Amino acid sequence: MNRIILSLYSLLMWVAQPFLRGKLARRSLQEPGYGEAVQERFGHYSQPEEAQADLVWVHAVSLGETRTAALLVKALRAEHPGLRILLTSGTATGRAEGESLLREGDIHIWQPWDSAAAVARFFDHFKPRLGLLMETEVWPNLVAAAGARAVPLVLVNGRLSEKSLRKALAISPLSYPAFGALAAVYAQTGDDAKRFRQLGVDVAGVFGNLKFDARPDMDQQATGKAWRQALARQVVMFASSREGEEGAFFKEISATAQQRRATPAIDVIAADIFPPKFLIVPRHPQRFDEVQALAEQHGLRVSRRSGWAAGPADSEEAMSADVWLGDSLGEMALYYALSDVALLGGSFEPLGGQNLIEAAACGCPVVMGLHTFNFTEAADLAEAAGAARRVADMPEAVHTSLVLLARPDAHQAAVAASFAFTAGNRGATQKTLAALRPLLRR
Repeated sequence: MNRIILSLYSLLMWVAQPFLRGKLARRSLQEPGYGEAVQERFGHYSQPEEAQADLVWVHAVSLGETRTAALLVKALRAEHPGLRILLTSGTATGRAEGESLLREGDIHIWQPWDSAAAVARFFDHFKPRLGLLMETEVWPNLVAAAGARAVPLVLVNGRLSEKSLRKALAISPLSYPAFGALAAVYAQTGDDAKRFRQLGVDVAGVFGNLKFDARPDMDQQATGKAWRQALARQVVMFASSREGEEGAFFKEISATAQQRRATPAIDVIAADIFPPKFLIVPRHPQRFDEVQALAEQHGLRVSRRSGWAAGPADSEEAMSADVWLGDSLGEMALYYALSDVALLGGSFEPLGGQNLIEAAACGCPVVMGLHTFNFTEAADLAEAAGAARRVADMPEAVHTSLVLLARPDAHQAAVAASFAFTAGNRGATQKTLAALRPLLRR
């Protein structure tokens, strides 16, 4: 029965290829990266075959997973200096970030589409000796092709939300064999491990989240802190905002902005604090122009990070604007260091939230909504530690942020709790490295 289901799935993935090509063509109009090397997605490669390449394959689908993979790759290289990496990416931002991981002899390509022919060509061309899948990426044909070639696959920093578990259980004839064929699963949390076991997985270890071992860019943090000091103003940031959330945010701050123009010394939400500056950093770069247009529809004046020659304090446009738009990539450490408190994108609509660990590592307290199911344990731990506050909706989020800024003692306690939260949860990289040693020696 499982063979029949897999064959039907393979047929569906083959039939879907023209639709994928069309989707990539449309995406490339906004993000040109999606138009690069499209044939790689279907198992056609320009790189020469590496019969004795001895490659270790690392798959990091998107930007967050790629940054997490960088921690593990760095540790692997330190222990195995001659290691060659085959890195696969699924998104344009992940692919761009992945370039920084590469060393001489490494290979970087798109992940193969999960059709039987594409994944077969992938394995036969590159012949990796081990595959490390970051966090969530388990595809039926990919796993089946690896098993047929005796290539062990390990799910590293594995996470499985309740929503993802329900989806996997709904297609159990595909998901059970795929997860069950993995050589090992290293889960982030005990709850993740329980959910993996519901799919028949023998979890090899619960090591914590690799993201806690990331050290935010020190130069960016220094720049952000210098900018904040020059401002002599407090900054409220909406970090990694998602479509459907920004309108509510702009609605909350637009009334404040209009009142402040009339009476600059008064803040209508919290009249006893100096009016802060508001910063928004959208999750997806292709939406920068869209988010600016939305802010302007709410009557807000916008200043973009790309327009600042130096910091915002040196820009007359920035200082007179109602909202700043962080329209750059790879500068989250700068934005968190510039900010006094951050609203967590993806948590004010049922989108699962975003990673709050980098904010905490930069000493930026977080205010989050009810929807953090993609990062349940990290969010709960942060809340328990005092590094994050949970609220019901966007109006309460903005109000809570302003109240926190109005209470210096409470704010400083939240900053200290943020640093302690990240420091107390480090160590997953070394645990993962130790678990991988037997597989790397094979």
